[in-house]
Parts: sequence; C-alpha cells; structure tokens
Amino acid sequence: MSPEFNQEILTVSQATQSIKYLLEDSFRFIHVRGEISNLRIPYSGHQYFILKDSSAQLRAVLFKTQERYLSRPLADGQQVLCHGRISVYEQRGEYQLIVDIVENLGSGELQIKFEQLKKKLADEGLFAGSRKKPLPPFPDKIILLTSPSGAAVHDFLTVWHNRRSSVAIQILPVRVQGKGAGEEIAAALDLANSRLTADMIVLCRGGGSIEDLWAFNEECVARAIARSAIPVITGIGHEIDFTIADFCADLRAPTPTGAAERIIPDTLLLRRQIANREKQLEQAIFRKLAREQRALDQNLRFLGDLKETLDNLSLRFDLCVHRFSRSVHETLQHKEQQLRRLADRLERRSPVHVLELKAMRIEYLQERLVQKILSTISNKEAALAKWAALLDNMSPLATLARGYAIVRKITTETASWTVIRRSSEVIQGDQLEVLLGEGSLDCKVLAVREKE
Repeated sequence: MSPEFNQEILTVSQATQSIKYLLEDSFRFIHVRGEISNLRIPYSGHQYFILKDSSAQLRAVLFKTQERYLSRPLADGQQVLCHGRISVYEQRGEYQLIVDIVENLGSGELQIKFEQLKKKLADEGLFAGSRKKPLPPFPDKIILLTSPSGAAVHDFLTVWHNRRSSVAIQILPVRVQGKGAGEEIAAALDLANSRLTADMIVLCRGGGSIEDLWAFNEECVARAIARSAIPVITGIGHEIDFTIADFCADLRAPTPTGAAERIIPDTLLLRRQIANREKQLEQAIFRKLAREQRALDQNLRFLGDLKETLDNLSLRFDLCVHRFSRSVHETLQHKEQQLRRLADRLERRSPVHVLELKAMRIEYLQERLVQKILSTISNKEAALAKWAALLDNMSPLATLARGYAIVRKITTETASWTVIRRSSEVIQGDQLEVLLGEGSLDCKVLAVREKE
C-alpha cells in the first residue's frame, strides 16, 4: 500500500482549521503596503476592501470598532500601510488581513492616472455642458454597447420588457474589462456612428473595482464619445462609481437599470396618463358646453322676440339712411354754390398781369446789370495795365537789363544773402555773387578800393 493511504484523512473543517492555526501563528502581527480597491461598507459598519499591488491582491477587513483610529476615511485608490494580522474565514476557506491600524500613503497609481486624464480632458472642454446633445424623449432605436453575458444587459432588458416599450434594442457586444477593452469600446462607438442608425447609444456594465471599470477611463473611449454624432448615455457600475466616460457622455445614469429607466418610456404609464388626459379633456369640454348652453338660454330670455327686435332695428336703419342721404345732397349743393362764388372773385383779382409787369422789369434790370459789369471789367483792365507798366519801370530786373548788376555775399552767422552797397563791406578773398540781367557770376575779391 502506498504511503499516501497511511496518512490521516481530514475533513474540510479540520483542514481549514489547521491552515487557520498555521497562518495565525506565523503571521501574528504584520505590516502590508498596497492600494485600496473595491471598498464596501455594509449595514454592519465594517469596511471590507482589497489591498493590491501590480501583481497580487489580499482581502482585508477593518472592523467598526477600529474606525475611530482612522486619520481620514478610506477610499478606493488610496495607498495605505495596514497593520494587522492574518486570519482565515473558515466558512469560505478564505484568508484575509484583519486590519487594526491604517496609515495613509497617498493616492494609487490608477487614481493618479484617472485625475491626470480628467484634468487634461476638462481643460480641452470635453466635459463642457455646451457639448451635451439633447436626448429624444421617445427613441425608436437604441444601441446597447455592453458584454452580452453580463448582468448589466439583463438589468437593462428587464426594464425594457417591463415597460412594454416598442423601442428597438440592438446589442453591440464588446468586452467591458481587461486589456484592449477600451480600444474595442471606442471602435464600436465609431462603428455605430458610421454604419448603424440609432437615436442614442448606451454604454453599460455592472459594478466593480477601479481596475474592473478602467476600460471606461481610457482616453480613446472619451474621445470616441466626444466625437459621436449620436447621443451617448452611460450606466456604469454603482451609483458611487464615476468614470471618465461619465463626464464625456451626454447623460450619466447611476446604474444600467437607471439608464434604462431614464431613456425608455414607460408605455403603460404613458397610456394611463393619456387616458387620464382624455378623460379630463372630455369633462372640461362637457363643462364648457354646459356653461355656454346656460349663457345662451339666459341671453334668449333677455332678447325676447328676436325677429320683432330686428324688424324694428331695420326700420330705424332705413330712416337714418334716408335722412343721411338728404343731408349729404343739401350740403353738396351749398358747397358748390360757395365754390362758384369764390372762383368768380379769384378771377377778378387774378395776379397774372402784375406778374407779367414784374417779369419785364426784371429783364430790363438784368440787361443793365450785364452792361455795368462789362464796363467795370474794362476799366479795371486799363488800370491794371497802367500799374503793370509803372511796376516794370521800377523793377530792379529792368535796371539789370540796362547793364547794371547786383553784388551780394552770404552771411555765415545768419546763412542769408546780404547786398553789397559799399566797398568797405567786403575784404580781400571774399566770395561774391554778381546778379546780371541774364545769369549770375561767382567772383572772388582780389583788392578793395575805397571811394576816391
């Protein structure tokens, strides 16, 4: 018989208990550093979470009694140093870290990447409200981008089925978790815009840790949502989960169920509302008709015999028309007589003859004015010729023309020309300019002679 069969056979409880004693004896008090993920706080107040790094994860629990030692509340993405002990939860056969003290070390790598990308896209305006497209209140077709095997699609379709909606749902299957899921979601969004027709696109998946939802934090997904011509709605994770896709979307719903309730009209509710409105409208019409009938009956009582009243009014109208016509005819005759009298008076006092005399007087005065102007111009021309001849005789140019000359030199201080009248005003070597009747000469003084 092989040695294995000689060993003691343990029950599951015995094996688990042995492992529990072994782990708890070996790890009585340890310090574990990691990033908090998938934090849950149920009604009991205990805080359950996962400590993880790039290659492994460890379940942990902080009991409510230890919460008072926290310097700040726990949150997904925090880098922490946990002090505690390893224990085994026998009912599930799982080991976990019982945390006594938590020291905060900062935000996790994924949380830092999330905040950096969020700030970058916000600065570019991808989250601006002006970019949000309006949603049609009664869509004909919705494209659902999700995993066909997840709970999210079931929750969404359950709402659609319960509301008896006639809207068509087309599921475009994509991966919503893991490497390459973000690129697949972005490609599906572009495909829906280029080849498919729909009133809106819904991105949805169930809850999970920040790692599970990271595909919806990819930049390619954010930009695909921003360039989508079809309105995009997100229903990702739980109500407390926010992704970059939520900020870019035209509408963010807290859950897949919430997204379905927001965009799928409740047919039964609408029918009940329409029936109520029809009933209210019918009652309002009946009340209006009843009021108008009562008013009509009252008016008929006030009017009495309407035919007799109309006949009396017709007779009075005919009498008024006859009186008006006679009055207009008499007034016209009187005005015509006044007009003829005024025309006779105007003809006797016509200004035509006076105007003819005035015109002749104007013509005569015009001729005299022309003659006076011509005579004045002739006299002025003769006087101008006389003064021009006198000015010409007195002009220095005429003197120069008779053989005389003007001698001048330039004064250095004032940079101006000075006319030389006496020999004492120059010295030997001065440069002089001699102006002639025609042209000028530049000369140099060789000798100065005083007046003899």
